[in-house]
Amino acid sequence: MSQIRQTTGVTTATTHYTSSRTSNSPSIRALQLEYSKLQKEPVEGFTVKLDDDSNLYKWHVGIFGPPDTLYEGGYFKADMEFPTTYPFAPPKVRFLTKMWHPNIYENGEVCISILHPPTEDPQSGEHPSERWNPAQNVRTILMSIISLLNEPNCSSPANVDASVMYRKYKEQKDGEYETIIRRQVNESKLIAEKEGVSIPKTLDDYVAPSRAGATGNRNGKKSIFSTSSHENDDDLGIDNDDDQMADMGEDDDDNYYNESD
Repeated sequence: MSQIRQTTGVTTATTHYTSSRTSNSPSIRALQLEYSKLQKEPVEGFTVKLDDDSNLYKWHVGIFGPPDTLYEGGYFKADMEFPTTYPFAPPKVRFLTKMWHPNIYENGEVCISILHPPTEDPQSGEHPSERWNPAQNVRTILMSIISLLNEPNCSSPANVDASVMYRKYKEQKDGEYETIIRRQVNESKLIAEKEGVSIPKTLDDYVAPSRAGATGNRNGKKSIFSTSSHENDDDLGIDNDDDQMADMGEDDDDNYYNESD
């Protein structure tokens, strides 16, 4: 069953797969393994959970602003929607939190090379190696986006006004860009407080989950890196062999890209 959804002038199609737990399609198997591994081995900088346990094609993401950047202390929510051809085609990532950034469209959609299909496009100025390939995964995507927050690519921006303002900020000619980002960070903190989410305040806090390989809990609040929990992986149709494959899988974490449109 397909449902057409209208979002800020952009129409997208969302397909609901009520039987995705038992599906043996390559995309479902790939997403099962990735989701299971991210639950068992939390990663610095973000948290993931499913929109619906029966639909592995849509994830909710929480991205935390890196320390010592304009985004420090921020909590930014996004949706990640995967195609049925994943991992041979990239997902779409759209921020739900209002974001003022050279590489994020006004509707929240992220414009970055790693999310572009692996097709030839001479006009884009991108090398094929910068675009999506099946070796990429959710972690490399989100780490690329986190890096992009503080290091925008202004050569071909998605938001021209934000790009112009960012250039002035970097040239120390204007502080408006910083003012807007600080305001958005403060607004995101209120959302985190309302949702009971604890935001990392130091670099050690920020990287602690990946070092420890486990989630934590402070002051009775939700762990910033806790994912949607399941008592066992059978909820996602993952058996013991799948667990072993997930544990044995190696991430190409050093191969993510910061380039965008």
